Amino acid sequence: MDLSADNDALGLLTDLYELTMLQAHWHEGMNDTATFSLFYRQMPAQRNVILACGQEYAARRVSQLHFPSRQVSRLKTLDLFQDDFLQWLQDFRFSGHIHCLPEGTPVFPQEPLLEITAPLMEAQLLESLLMNYVHLETVLASKAVRMVLAADGRPVVDFGMRRMHGSDAALRGVRAYRAAGLAGTSNVLGGLQHGLPLRGTMAHSYIQAHDDELDAFRAYARLYPGTTLLVDTYDSRAGVEKVIHLVRNEGLDVGAIRLDSGDLSQQAKDARHQLDDAGLQQIRILVSGGLDEYRIAGLLAAGAPIDGFGVGTSMGASSDAPTLDLAYKLTDYAGRPRLKNSPGKQLHPGRKQVWRQTDEQGHYQQDRITARDEQSEGEPLLQPVIQEGEPCREAPDLAVTRENVARHLRKLPEALLSLNPVKSSYPVAFSERLQTLRETVLRELEDSSQNSGA
Repeated sequence: MDLSADNDALGLLTDLYELTMLQAHWHEGMNDTATFSLFYRQMPAQRNVILACGQEYAARRVSQLHFPSRQVSRLKTLDLFQDDFLQWLQDFRFSGHIHCLPEGTPVFPQEPLLEITAPLMEAQLLESLLMNYVHLETVLASKAVRMVLAADGRPVVDFGMRRMHGSDAALRGVRAYRAAGLAGTSNVLGGLQHGLPLRGTMAHSYIQAHDDELDAFRAYARLYPGTTLLVDTYDSRAGVEKVIHLVRNEGLDVGAIRLDSGDLSQQAKDARHQLDDAGLQQIRILVSGGLDEYRIAGLLAAGAPIDGFGVGTSMGASSDAPTLDLAYKLTDYAGRPRLKNSPGKQLHPGRKQVWRQTDEQGHYQQDRITARDEQSEGEPLLQPVIQEGEPCREAPDLAVTRENVARHLRKLPEALLSLNPVKSSYPVAFSERLQTLRETVLRELEDSSQNSGA
């Protein structure tokens, strides 16, 4: 199903229990003001930092959420929902407030990526959709930025669409890739929609379809001056020699060659020697084929003369850390702080703010999570994006987000930029007021439980 921005079916992209809970709340008349917080509990073992991505975009999507009569009629066929509740859905318009971290902000465990304050039924309805949007883009941006760091200033291009988990992931992934700093994508729709330059070369099948590899190179280079030619269909050294012939003897314009298999380090070194000996230092060498950040870093550490990387499956599926322990939890309802205290899933109650503190050199030093109305040293990160159901600031400009990501990386402690896990995680502390509030609520719950059992 196409879930483009104006699609009327978006409201049905939810879990069934969200709707059944809503109907139960509706029957009980429970619709006082609630606050929900979206955060993740633990840093994945293979990560030192997570880039928050998609939360502002998602906030604007849910502010437009509606249930046209045709979609309500589809729900009616389930024989679960009463007519009055279905009418409430049909009349639904989000009326609450959403605070978000700016897109591309480094975020650490327990820190809210966004908080929603709205009537309980409205806020509950948004859980599954918000989590889907934010989880996907945050996971992919966090993986992509590792490729950028490993490439050490060399361009990285997205080649992953064909093995990503569905067309929606492939499209929205390009948005995350642009924010993270990738140089381009082969995904035409994604590149056009999200402003990431389109890049691509050719497949081996193009070479195979010709009786002669030289003829294939010649035809392609004539049609696309400055193109990149894939030289390892048969023998990479012979392929490079044919490229040299076309440039030196026939005057064709070739911008780069691509290597896609085998010992990429040695092949790149051999190709560089061939090209340089022929006086073609301007022709770049690009590589692809099963790359991830560790292989990229290893190739460069081995001195491979590589000018750019095409990365597919490992980035598109975030293969080493494909999920984030994302949670959307009620922290305040009807003027009372709420929490969850399940083992391993403890929660601090109340509306919150995150303050990022820096040292004298401007590097990020530590974060402090406080109550929303507390003051603290540092920069407050959660900013209002939706007020009374309407956007209250401009939609995020991905070009600006990309610049902000680069700025954040320069300010992070250097150890966090390593591809390997650090021994000491970035310090995040809760304010004394929030800790006291949590203890108070726990005592009240314990007293309530004892009284109920008496």
